[in-house]
Amino acid sequence: MKFLAVIPARYASTRFPGKPLADLGGKTVIERVYTQVKKSVDDVYVATDDQRIFDKVMEFGGKAVMTRNDHQSGTDRIYEAYTKIGEGFDVVINIQGDEPFIRPEQIDAVKACFDDASTQIATLVQPFKESDGEEALFNANSPKVVVNKNMEAMYFSRSVIPFVRGKEHKDWLSTYSRYFKHIGLYAYRADVLAEITSLPQSPLEKAESLEQLRWLENGYKVKVGVTEFGTIGIDTPEDLEKAKSILL
Repeated sequence: MKFLAVIPARYASTRFPGKPLADLGGKTVIERVYTQVKKSVDDVYVATDDQRIFDKVMEFGGKAVMTRNDHQSGTDRIYEAYTKIGEGFDVVINIQGDEPFIRPEQIDAVKACFDDASTQIATLVQPFKESDGEEALFNANSPKVVVNKNMEAMYFSRSVIPFVRGKEHKDWLSTYSRYFKHIGLYAYRADVLAEITSLPQSPLEKAESLEQLRWLENGYKVKVGVTEFGTIGIDTPEDLEKAKSILL
């Protein structure tokens, strides 16, 4: 099975313009992401709408492809990149361009989902631990996932699901042991990627502002890989400073 990893990277960002080109310990954020992904996938491309990012990727010896600047989602940008890179790949992996500490083991966990020939789409989750606490569990910016016995996603939500009846919020993690935090890493069979990018936004997607609900609402199955490691994304200049301290 041949895998293609695509890293979408935009220059424009409301909270942190130019984020992919920000310096992180002597290398740009995008180079650090690219280097980590190469440890798991042979074929890696950055998909960008900005010439400065394209040039920087080529400068450090990576591969890049220019895409349009009017995409509504990262998945749409991934698909355009895939069509420009060419056929011959069974699975396309979508790696966030602002996670320089992504681990090869996390990517491998998503790749392993496709050992099952029926897998259409795969993503990654991390189990909540009791020590994470109530605040982490109820953080609406950290989507949760309910899975079935076959480790397929049943639903994604910004709300805490399931609801534990008869218990105070502080006791939910100690009562129910299968709370999963969604990690924004996706992989799609190439033909499925073509299909889902042609789907209109769904009511559930609009309600929760979670694109993956469009796929579930249209009957696609999302296989779930598990990691014990969290991710450290860079959304703001403050996040960049925290990342610098991790490198020390």
